[in-house]
Amino acid sequence: MSIFDKVYNTLVVEGNERTAAQMANFYGTSAATIRARISDLRTNGFAVYANSKTDSKGRTKTFYRVGTPTRAVVAAGYKALRAAS
Repeated sequence: MSIFDKVYNTLVVEGNERTAAQMANFYGTSAATIRARISDLRTNGFAVYANSKTDSKGRTKTFYRVGTPTRAVVAAGYKALRAAS
């Protein structure tokens, strides 16, 4: 199974929320590779959200999850496509 498939299963199929570092550690690859696969998911039309969370020690981490885009986000994308054509 490819790294893309593993990231897809984690975020889309299982609906988990994970950091790139967590997935990289679990799948034995780099966080940069995971972020590249997340970019591929977005290119394929998935709404992957990056949510920053700060722990009690002041450390900020970015968690990725797949969700449904709001109507405003869809409208903005449609407007951008119309402007580009």
